[in-house]
Amino acid sequence: MTTAKAPRPPCRSGVFRNIVCGPSPAAETLGFPRLRGISVAGLHRSHRNLVLRARSKPIKVKENATVSASLIDDWFKPITAKEDSDAGKNLSQMSNVANSTNIMWHDCPIQKQDRQQLLQQKGCVIWLTGLSGSGKSTIACALSRSLHSKGKLSYILDGDNIRHGLNQDLSFRAEDRSENIRRIGEVAKLFADAGVICITSLISPYQKDRDACRALMPKGDFIEVFIDVPLHVCEARDPKGLYKLARAGKIKGFTGIDDPYEPPSSCEIVLQQKGSNCKSPSDMAEEVISYLEENGYLRA
Repeated sequence: MTTAKAPRPPCRSGVFRNIVCGPSPAAETLGFPRLRGISVAGLHRSHRNLVLRARSKPIKVKENATVSASLIDDWFKPITAKEDSDAGKNLSQMSNVANSTNIMWHDCPIQKQDRQQLLQQKGCVIWLTGLSGSGKSTIACALSRSLHSKGKLSYILDGDNIRHGLNQDLSFRAEDRSENIRRIGEVAKLFADAGVICITSLISPYQKDRDACRALMPKGDFIEVFIDVPLHVCEARDPKGLYKLARAGKIKGFTGIDDPYEPPSSCEIVLQQKGSNCKSPSDMAEEVISYLEENGYLRA
């Protein structure tokens, strides 16, 4: 009586599946006496960019023939994933900016013009500069109030307010004051790109720092407003008591006392207050509003 032998079940492992085990001359020549064939469908990928595919025809090995490693290379051919070509393209678009490396600019289909059309205004930066006590913050608020009454969106970046948060790590040394202005210039640029009328209220004493902020903006989008109030008028006002402290030597590097203020060499608007002829903050704000209207900033 002959006993029928059941076929060997497929060998399974964590890497190879559906491996049919049994004698095979080709497999023995390769050094795998019990390995006959591999089902590619069950082959687990060890890397997402490498896929092994088997030849559709079996490998034929002549008796006593020497089998080289190239035979295996011919049997299993790598397929390069599409991501590799995309990665190469992305690498060519990478940038290095200051201490930031391998960064890439991402564009959005909604651009500044679209946001301006939505808001029915043109994004810009109104840069108020002048001595401490010249009235920058008061004028900024009056300007924002007037714009709001006209249905226009604005936002104020006040020097003291920014130092409560974003720039609280900076001192009033010259290098830190420059960094303070640089950061605010970058933030103001973002507001303007969003279509907002951004009003900055800062002493910003150095011409080179104001020029650097202007250079960040498209031509015409940086409107420098010099609040031209003499030092003795600002010191007489002294709303924060800072001039008194500076004169007493308790504050070092105070603008106008022991640190210079460089008036703008060429600005878009000058608001003057001399002697007893002092305009109200609302009147000065209206001068800026008139400039915006005449130059098309209050319409898309």
